Amino acid sequence: MQRELTQIELLQELSGVAEQNVNRHLSMTRDWNPHDYVPWDEGRNFSALGGADWDPAQSQLSDVARAAMITNLLTEDNLPSYHREIADNFSMDHAWGHWVGRWTAEENRHGIAMRDYLLVTRAVDPVKLEEFRMTHMGNGATSEGHTGAELGDRSILHLVSYVTFQELATRVSHRNTGKACNDPTADKLLQRIAADENLHMIFYRNICGAALDLAPDQALRAIADIVTGFQMPGLGMPDFRRNGVLMAKHGIYDLRQHRDEVVMPVLRKWKIFEREDFGAVGEQARDELAVFLADLEVQAAKFEEMRDRSLAREAARRERTGLAV
Repeated sequence: MQRELTQIELLQELSGVAEQNVNRHLSMTRDWNPHDYVPWDEGRNFSALGGADWDPAQSQLSDVARAAMITNLLTEDNLPSYHREIADNFSMDHAWGHWVGRWTAEENRHGIAMRDYLLVTRAVDPVKLEEFRMTHMGNGATSEGHTGAELGDRSILHLVSYVTFQELATRVSHRNTGKACNDPTADKLLQRIAADENLHMIFYRNICGAALDLAPDQALRAIADIVTGFQMPGLGMPDFRRNGVLMAKHGIYDLRQHRDEVVMPVLRKWKIFEREDFGAVGEQARDELAVFLADLEVQAAKFEEMRDRSLAREAARRERTGLAV
């Protein structure tokens, strides 16, 4: 039977892997400046400085793109909560601390650039955006959308499992949002952000992969907990469910993408269903994963069927309206 490692033991045993992956990240990442991705010549003052306040007619984004941009930005805004949780779990010592600082600084660019783009182009209501930011940051966030009290038995393994999937999910969402904006500037910006998210995902994925080799049962138990109960960190932000439905309906982020582009690639990378080093705890967790993934496939297929019918009805309604005119 595999002995369960303590949080301190896990940090100590994985510190070498963390150092290797910090160095790997620094060798691959490319620094960039948020101001280079903002069309400043489109900007003008709001009423406090003698200009005009926002009007919906000023936005060039579709309802879907606007909902996705707001959701993605508010997710980035809660960086202080994410920093606190990662720092508490990783510690600020040695390579762990270096990563926490570097990751936080890189993530902060995302919110800066996205907010500047949205305000300069008048793509969203700035007053409502600020109200949403205050509410969301006031509520805070933890991995999986839980409160701190609900995370009492969670460990570094749960955290690195969660952020592996979450970073990849965010990459998919940003990339598809860029396409939905129908604006080359927004697309270029969100491609840049998505590239960062992918490198962040690789760091966490490699740490979790090393944990699987170190403590297979313990790591897989954490992975199964995360996959079967996964929630995006935006859970609880204003209009999250409404915007989430819009995003799913129009291909920004849906169950199919979650299963096929996020969960399955990571599980395959870790060779979860090929490994032979699991004990009883790990085998049970793997069985739970298999059942969950089969059900997720069924749910994704049902959602796609309902979505296709809904979109077809909307297209027919638009056509009838156009003919009537």
